[in-house]
Amino acid sequence: MKKTSDKYDDILHLPRHVSKKRPQMPIKDRAAQFAPFSAVVGHNTAVKEAARHTEKRRELDETGKSLVDEKLREIDMHMPDDVSVDLVYFEADALKEGGRYIRKIGLVDKIDIYTRQVHLKDGIKIPIDEIYTISILRIESERD
Repeated sequence: MKKTSDKYDDILHLPRHVSKKRPQMPIKDRAAQFAPFSAVVGHNTAVKEAARHTEKRRELDETGKSLVDEKLREIDMHMPDDVSVDLVYFEADALKEGGRYIRKIGLVDKIDIYTRQVHLKDGIKIPIDEIYTISILRIESERD
């Protein structure tokens, strides 16, 4: 019985056939034919997700918590005046551990002590427990 490698010895070293009728396909087009048959579906998405940077949530010390609480009380005293604030808060990531710190400048609509949220006039609701820093930029009285 012949070995498999011996069966093809007669054609093994022949030159590759090149058509005289059709032009040769460029290599990038040949590779593109096989692109939909990705061996690992979702691999690129998983790699990008793993590489995406998230920050660890920093806990405020008692002094930081007191400063945030003091500013919120000051804002609440000036309601319903237009109080413009600059705040930084933590937003947890929905897909992985950690999140990101977001800086937001806006007008306070109300401070809801029951849901523990600061409502801004542009519709954003920020959990009070996630506020890292807050400062009052401007207070415009509605009585003027």
